[in-house]
Amino acid sequence: MTGAGPHRTAADNPTVDRRIPATPRTPGRVLPRLPAGSCEHRSVVCVIFAILTSLSNGTASVLQRRAAMTVGDDKALHVSLIGALLRRPAWLAGIFLVVLAAAFQAVALATGPISVVQPIFVIELPGTILLGAWVFRHPLGRGTWWAIAAVTGGLALGLAAAAPSGGTAGVPGWEWGPALVGTGGAILVLTAAGIRFPGEPRAALFGLAAAFGYALTAALLKDATAQRHGGIAHLATSWQVYATAAVGLGAVFLLQNALQAGSLVASQPMLTLGDALLSTVFGVVLFSEHIRLGWWLLPEIAALAAIAAGCAELARQLPRPATETDPRISSEIH
Repeated sequence: MTGAGPHRTAADNPTVDRRIPATPRTPGRVLPRLPAGSCEHRSVVCVIFAILTSLSNGTASVLQRRAAMTVGDDKALHVSLIGALLRRPAWLAGIFLVVLAAAFQAVALATGPISVVQPIFVIELPGTILLGAWVFRHPLGRGTWWAIAAVTGGLALGLAAAAPSGGTAGVPGWEWGPALVGTGGAILVLTAAGIRFPGEPRAALFGLAAAFGYALTAALLKDATAQRHGGIAHLATSWQVYATAAVGLGAVFLLQNALQAGSLVASQPMLTLGDALLSTVFGVVLFSEHIRLGWWLLPEIAALAAIAAGCAELARQLPRPATETDPRISSEIH
């Protein structure tokens, strides 16, 4: 039988790709997205390097804390402290791990959504507690183990419920304007409020301000990794690279003030949860990443509550004198 058959649409043809193409956010410019066939592989790479970043940061923190404990109190808050630490192999090893963690984080952000990478960093705190207990031969109580389970279980629940996915590799330059102004304004407001309220409220406010800084640092670093496609010269001249360093140093300064103002119980949950939540916001707003909402908010809120409770309990396990003498350089790339 000859003749024209019935009209067939794209929906009737199983060979037609029905995926909706990405819509450019700026006229004439389509931001690159991850190739569909490599998403699963890249997601595994992203998670692996995010975990490696957390473990490197946690190990560096323990090594730096151990080296700092061997230095006399007379060198606290003095330039001679750095000179003394430079003669400690453990501290130098910690610095090496900080640099290594920066490279791991860059790979993680280059291969996956920021809303996946940054939340994984919450395991740094329980990892530090476990490693510190082994290094310093300090047994952990039942409450500590429950807190570790709450943080790790909350992280797994939160990521499973939110299911972050998608996103672009970079951000159009004009979109950075509102993000930088808004984040900078929030940091200034939190810092000003912290100055007015001493003690634990100051530590919490400064900790949240540092979280804004770390989240913005991660967003800038992710955008900086996208500049590598233009070659080394383009990467070296991109403003995102230098903005990452400047904002990161500012976040470290805010964290130091948070640690000096009050206990870790006040500052650590604000820093940990703030970084994870704000990074997710940056991922959705700047990089067009997707997370599930609706009724999925219920398990997501439960996960946040578990992480907050676990972080508050684990923060009590970190001795206050050690954190005061520890320059916390490992937090620079968090």
